[in-house]
Amino acid sequence: MKKIALHNLGCKVNAYETEAMQEILEQCGYEIVPFDEKADAYIVNTCSVTNMADRKSRQMLHRAKKMNPDAVVIAAGCYVQAAGEELLKDAAVDILIGNNEKTRLPEILENWEKEHTASYVHDLAREHTYEELSLSRTAGHTRAFMKIQDGCNQFCSYCIIPYTRGRVRSRKLADVVAEAKRLAENGYQEVVLTGIHLDSYGVDLEKETLLSVIQEIGKIEGIQRIRLGSLEPRIMTEEFVKGLSEEPKLCPHFHLSLQSGCDATLKRMNRKYNTEEFRQCCKRLRQYFDEPALTTDVIVGFPGETEEEFAETLTFLKEIRFYETHVFKYSRRKGTKADRMPDQIPEQVKTARSDVLLELSEQNSTIYRKRLVGRNQEILVEEEHRMSGQTFMVGHTKEYVKIVVPEGSVSAGEIVTVHVEKLMEKEGILQGKRI
Repeated sequence: MKKIALHNLGCKVNAYETEAMQEILEQCGYEIVPFDEKADAYIVNTCSVTNMADRKSRQMLHRAKKMNPDAVVIAAGCYVQAAGEELLKDAAVDILIGNNEKTRLPEILENWEKEHTASYVHDLAREHTYEELSLSRTAGHTRAFMKIQDGCNQFCSYCIIPYTRGRVRSRKLADVVAEAKRLAENGYQEVVLTGIHLDSYGVDLEKETLLSVIQEIGKIEGIQRIRLGSLEPRIMTEEFVKGLSEEPKLCPHFHLSLQSGCDATLKRMNRKYNTEEFRQCCKRLRQYFDEPALTTDVIVGFPGETEEEFAETLTFLKEIRFYETHVFKYSRRKGTKADRMPDQIPEQVKTARSDVLLELSEQNSTIYRKRLVGRNQEILVEEEHRMSGQTFMVGHTKEYVKIVVPEGSVSAGEIVTVHVEKLMEKEGILQGKRI
């Protein structure tokens, strides 16, 4: 078994784990090939957050076996935890690897060649140890994602993740800092801290908190930017936000998971806040930061969501003025409380409500970007970008606003200051000039 291909589905945590598995395999002498090429083994890191994710996971597994019927097909990750018994019966799948077993991949491959052991899936409810996956480089050239936490204790009524990822497990601070130093040594200037429930980092440790992680990474030479993954409003206390504002490397881009702007809907979702608490959270961030980019997630069509409840969400979104809103149509997940709720919403209603919120998101995003025209902005230059027959270099501000500049004036990996000249209306992208 020499050639191995990997394919990732799902969130940034999954992407991190897929890259970590690839690095482990490379260190053990395996050759990594593209997923659409013939390989001796195919690894699909699956996702199970929605029904669509389940379907895509199955499709990729079957595609792998079709490309090479003699290959070993390995299903890993969340869909394996959710549907392991079903996958054991699937002729396209040879090996199952649950979450918290991915570091054992070389051993698992060896066991297959010797004994054809098929399943490595365990009950994560009893797992309290963080799986020490790590990276020295990532697929990107300028920005690196760092997983620092796994699992979730929230049990929102619509979510299967606590069952597929287990309870909160935090990475040791020393290991986080060591990885950040390796990434800095390899030229990465921006790190993005991610986890299944990032707010919960440290609840299972003695002293460490998310803020202490940020402060320690901020001391590392070479790291110029620290960006945070998705957060919930409960963490945005006065003390926490003040602490964030005192870290000069922190990017003022805050993705706050809202899910609904209606208190009655939030209660059925088993979210741990109400709209007033969320409102104060946003107010606090805008008090300590100059025009931070606030982005969010919203679920439409949750069971029992009336037209009046949806109208409350729409009004709340208009009030808060998020830079971007990611809109998801509610997807039923077996085993969750919401799946058993009455008054399930028809798909066409979900689609109509989604369209309304997406239009509002685009309007708010345009307003935010237009405010930057005529200003100077710092960007991390990332890659070449073809647009309207021209070649540009594209980068992002600390607020994660995309800006393009003429090719030849900057190089990938540079952090430069640009003067924002205009918003390219057709493309919806800001254009600037290096100063």
